[in-house]
Amino acid sequence: MTQTKSSKNVRPMETKALVPFLAISFGLTWGLAALFIFFYDQIVAIFGEISMTNPLFILAVYAPGFAGIFLIWRHYGLKGLVSFFRRLTLWRAPGAWWLFLLLGIPILVYAGAALTGTIRDPFPFSPWYQVFPAMAVALFIGPIEEFGWRGVALPLLQRKFAPFWAGLILGGIWGAWHIPAFLMSGTPQSAWSFGPYFIGVVTICIIMTPLFNAARGSLLISALYHFQMMNPAFPDAQPWDTLMFLIAAVVIVWINRRNMFQRGSGVTDVLMPEN
Repeated sequence: MTQTKSSKNVRPMETKALVPFLAISFGLTWGLAALFIFFYDQIVAIFGEISMTNPLFILAVYAPGFAGIFLIWRHYGLKGLVSFFRRLTLWRAPGAWWLFLLLGIPILVYAGAALTGTIRDPFPFSPWYQVFPAMAVALFIGPIEEFGWRGVALPLLQRKFAPFWAGLILGGIWGAWHIPAFLMSGTPQSAWSFGPYFIGVVTICIIMTPLFNAARGSLLISALYHFQMMNPAFPDAQPWDTLMFLIAAVVIVWINRRNMFQRGSGVTDVLMPEN
């Protein structure tokens, strides 16, 4: 595992750092969710209804990102943080992955919408250009999670497991982390079934794993993928979009089977790779 050079008093991040990462991520998110669940009226009176712009809701969503950033700072200091954020400049990936990111994901979503019967639904934004502020909010909410999930957790897991198993484990953790959203009124998940959603989260996590590795651990591409999965411009395609992505995951894993099931073939660096 290659890490940037550091001073004597810097402790390299070890796999066991997953424990404080998960403790912070779940503790902060589930703790804030508990406030909304048990003290709903009081919290809403101060911070407003649950929405993508509610500060407590944003803090709960940002928890994995905060956990990842804190642990990088704790182990590597400010220079380490600079190196960590430089992973946002990694944009090179095979052309096929860029096609999947920009065209493949919308095709799968619209195929799911066609099966669901929502593909002809009216565009939910009126006037149409109101979609751009919604996309801007989506771009700066969910993708911040990637500083934790793909920024720290996946590289650490890939030190112990082959990419497929690391992605499967992380997908299960990621799905479970969303449980409070199903218990709070006002969230999109409160109207959904948890089972299909959980399967969907695990599936897109498995798909993202070979993309992440092909892009050398890019935080930029991870964030763009996350944004595409919650793009407000796309129609509601549940539950058939889950099936579409599940089929895609099987195909992608089969195509990348040599690396997906080989331990040590995935990105294990939490800092910017040196070369």
